[in-house]
Amino acid sequence: MSRIPTNDLEVIEQAIYLPILLKILQRDLQLIEKTPFKLGNPYIKLIEETIATIQKDLSKVKYYMSHHGIKVQRLKSDEAFTMYCFFYKGYEELHNYFNPKLRHKTEELMEFYIRKKKI
Repeated sequence: MSRIPTNDLEVIEQAIYLPILLKILQRDLQLIEKTPFKLGNPYIKLIEETIATIQKDLSKVKYYMSHHGIKVQRLKSDEAFTMYCFFYKGYEELHNYFNPKLRHKTEELMEFYIRKKKI
C-alpha cells in the first residue's frame, strides 16, 4: 500500500515521463535538422516550442517536489520493467513500471503536448 497521495503520485510520474519525452523530442529534432525536408522549419519550430513547454512543466514539477520533500531515483531496468525508488517525506517506496506502459504513456503525453500547440 502506497503512502503517497494520488496528487503527489501524479507529480512523481510527471518527473518520470517528462524527461523521457524530452530526450525523445531532442533526438527527433536532431534527426529532422539533418534530414532534407522541403519545408522543415514548421516541424523544427513545433518541436522546439513543445520542448520549451515541457521544460517549463518539468521545472514546475521539480520545484514542487523539492518543496514537498519528494525525490525520484531510477534504480534499474531490464527488457520488461524499470524500477524507481520514490523518497516521500522520509519514506522510501519501490515502484516497478512495465516498459510498454512507460512507452505508451510517453506517446500519450507527446500527443497532448503537440496538440496543445495547435494554431
